[in-house]
Amino acid sequence: MATDYTFPESAAKTAAAAAPKEFATEKMSLSMGPSHPSTHGVLRLQMEIDGEILTKADPVIGYLHRGDEKIAENMTYNQFVPYTDRLDYLAPLANNMAYAIAVERLAKLDVPPRCQAIRVITAELARISSHLMGLGAFGLDVGAWTVLLYCLNEREKLYRLFEELTGARFTTSYTRIGGVTRDMPAGWMDRVNTWCDQFLPTLEETLTQLTRNKIFMDRTVGIGVITKEDALAYGITGPNLRGSGIGLDLRKDKPYSGYENYEFDVPVGTQGDCYDRYLVRGEEMRQSVRIIKQAVARMPDGPWFAVEAKKIFNPPKEKVLSSMEELIQHFMLVTEGPQMPAGEVYFEAENPKGILGFFIVSKGGGVPYRLKIRAPSFCNLSILPKICVGNLISDVVAILGSLDFVMGECDR
Repeated sequence: MATDYTFPESAAKTAAAAAPKEFATEKMSLSMGPSHPSTHGVLRLQMEIDGEILTKADPVIGYLHRGDEKIAENMTYNQFVPYTDRLDYLAPLANNMAYAIAVERLAKLDVPPRCQAIRVITAELARISSHLMGLGAFGLDVGAWTVLLYCLNEREKLYRLFEELTGARFTTSYTRIGGVTRDMPAGWMDRVNTWCDQFLPTLEETLTQLTRNKIFMDRTVGIGVITKEDALAYGITGPNLRGSGIGLDLRKDKPYSGYENYEFDVPVGTQGDCYDRYLVRGEEMRQSVRIIKQAVARMPDGPWFAVEAKKIFNPPKEKVLSSMEELIQHFMLVTEGPQMPAGEVYFEAENPKGILGFFIVSKGGGVPYRLKIRAPSFCNLSILPKICVGNLISDVVAILGSLDFVMGECDR
């Protein structure tokens, strides 16, 4: 990542004017992280400071490296699904969906409308869950403890819904290539609808604690500004890009999984500062609720997996236990993996942190020849040396919280 940036003139003049003339200042090297509550995991920020003002800020990553891309090349396509849970581990349902659609496009497979609608609901619930955690952590970073408690309370309700649907709270592994693991249980959509209705007033109450709060505004307005030009040059995506005034959202611009059938707005900021990024995420949660309620109201009947995908999708368990043909099919899928045609495919989805992309190269067979992941947090962190310089050390905490990154996908 780039490291050399000139010290902003205005900040330099302010620091120089405040310093007594008889004292010469000396720059100091300071390391924040990797074990630091404000770095949200295992990010290390190697800083150079002149008094309280940063003159250099280099993000140091790799402390959580697990080699997911190489692991994928030694596993069948189905076996890699649980590993996608561990990328952005705050939104595993969205990760599952992005990976499954990439493989389905490689196999030239279309999933039925009911499956698409279920995936949309789960992806938007995951978006809200991720934004709640990001909002709560951001509030805590700048001193708003109550906001975190509000967010965790709502997130706990979401985890109960996730557990009812997938059998797991955190690492769900729900989506499958060609469909989803199982259909929604009876009454689950009604409970989702009920949660949406009670969530909106709670969300407004939570955001009210920050939006016009003087302390919060002092910590975020005009801090960590990302211009439109810089956002594009650094490959920033997601709420961080939209906070800078660029309304790119793949759900609108390159719709997938039936997103073109839903009405929702794409919020954008005007200044590109920490405050705008906060406002964008708050509005995105409102829009996600809007999408979920539409999907629940229009939920189509039919199968929740591609019936024609017999050589990709595992047969139902009851048939495996009663039919020799299904038993053999199950055995072949587990041992050799779903047989894919040779070719290349790249698919990217609008995840909570930004654009999550999967590039798959297949030479045929049940295992990908190459798999590469475009992780949004990795790209979003690359702009830190640019926007941190010239700010105070305390501002760095607010900037990191506003970027809302996850090191699980950054160090994939």
